[in-house]
Amino acid sequence: MPEQSLSKAKQSSNAIERLQVTMRYLFNRGAYKPNGPSGQTLKELLLLLRPEIYGDMVDKEKVELKGLIYIMDRLPNGIEGCRYIHLTTDEGYLRANFHSIIPPKRRRNCYRIDDYQMNIEITRGRSEVYDLLTHLTFLFIEGQKIMDKAYTKSTKKISREWKFLEHIALSDETLTSQERKIGLIHLSTLLGRTFQETLEAEARFSKDHDKKQFFKIIYHLGQLSIDELLRGEKRVISFSPTLRERIGHHFYGETWAHNIKKTLIKKQQLSRGLHIISANMHGALNSFYARKALGKDFKDKNDLEIYKKLSQPGSHSLREIVSQYARANGTVMIDDHSGANINVQIIDLKKVDLSETAFESIEKPHQKDLLIVMDYAFGEQAYEVMDELLKPCKDEKQLYKMNIKSISIMGKAGILDGKKGDIMVPDAHIFEGSADNYPIKNALSGDDFRGARLGVCEGLMVTVLGTSLQNKDLLKYFKNSSWGAIGLEMEGAHYQKAIQSAVNIRRHLSEDIVLRYAYYASDNPLESGSTLASGGLGLSGVKPTYLITQRILEQILSGK
Repeated sequence: MPEQSLSKAKQSSNAIERLQVTMRYLFNRGAYKPNGPSGQTLKELLLLLRPEIYGDMVDKEKVELKGLIYIMDRLPNGIEGCRYIHLTTDEGYLRANFHSIIPPKRRRNCYRIDDYQMNIEITRGRSEVYDLLTHLTFLFIEGQKIMDKAYTKSTKKISREWKFLEHIALSDETLTSQERKIGLIHLSTLLGRTFQETLEAEARFSKDHDKKQFFKIIYHLGQLSIDELLRGEKRVISFSPTLRERIGHHFYGETWAHNIKKTLIKKQQLSRGLHIISANMHGALNSFYARKALGKDFKDKNDLEIYKKLSQPGSHSLREIVSQYARANGTVMIDDHSGANINVQIIDLKKVDLSETAFESIEKPHQKDLLIVMDYAFGEQAYEVMDELLKPCKDEKQLYKMNIKSISIMGKAGILDGKKGDIMVPDAHIFEGSADNYPIKNALSGDDFRGARLGVCEGLMVTVLGTSLQNKDLLKYFKNSSWGAIGLEMEGAHYQKAIQSAVNIRRHLSEDIVLRYAYYASDNPLESGSTLASGGLGLSGVKPTYLITQRILEQILSGK
């Protein structure tokens, strides 16, 4: 590798390490000001790192719109207007009749306390803290750019474009077509973007109940920066004492795992063989039950067509039909209320009719066991929940060692040499920024997926601190060096750390435990236009998702 590229990769790795150390320090300190010395350090490190997901963040003349769309889907509605952001744990706000605001693409409860404060519940570990602080830092950087366009420091004057935007954002009047066009022209000036780029971004933000949302977001982002500059109204991010006390101590993971084991005890199923699957909540359910549940209306459709129909927006009623059928035919749903935000399905294979499914040709299928299908964990939370789940089960009388036969991890990841929708089969995970490595004896292989007209990669996966912290220099190093990495994700090494300790040290699991890992590519961070900020897979993700799911279920049913 050229020395210059290696140097950039080292700089990026160092920036990620310093970001993590700084964020942990601020978390332990309890609070910081985004425009204070510590907040400026976070901004400088993020600008040095130049994550791909944040696009043109380093361009002082342009507001990064795709990155803004990406993070606003993961932050609570209205946060752009909050001067005080308080990170808490589950401290009873919902029971105090505060309305919960849940971001579209992050499962977390958030509460607007008053006109100036937003409280955000953190229940999924340090990865969630890093994720939030990174997004908020990006938000503050973009707010500064907007202010620089709206307010001229040398003349101490507000621009006419800003005054027009303020009128739109604060007025209760319905926006006319002409006002919208004029507003978008002024907005494009404030954003440093073309009218077409601004128009496209506004369309992404526009909601039926609020056609002014994009105007309001840009206004409040800029206004908070202006208020801080002219009126000294400082923004503050703080962390509650209870959050700082609980984080890292498996507070939610222990409760979550206990609820699963309590269900197994209640149904007298502890002696059954168990197969743990970390995946989505629809793959196994639809694979077993969809065709029968939906009946004659879907008789002439193939499996993939059915899965795509169920994955479409507006198909909630169809998904509910499948869910109800599954409940009546061997599936127990455990809707999580522990705070871990990981729902669970326990599927009794004895009660699953394999006729008219992709598995009906399996000779003498093994159907004496149970599947424990758990929804996706988030980053470091994967270690917490898996570590707790693998511990022996106990009731009032005795300790029971669970008969866990296999653990399967299916997830989405960024691919380094391929395209969206391709499949990655790892043989090891490494932790980014350390020498920690976790080889895997993977029961899945690339051959299991070839012939499906999808790209397949086999090799090492990098478990990263956060997908929003990756840049091309570092990823190219992982790909092109002797590591030969094929992709990046956030949970694999955490899962494997819990599994290895359960096998080799704590002896909770047999050495014969079967492990399966496979990922489908949600993005390619090395390819322009294919990052996460460019949008999701949509229905094109259905095929790889169900292909991996079916290969896992085939192996379980075949006794492999």
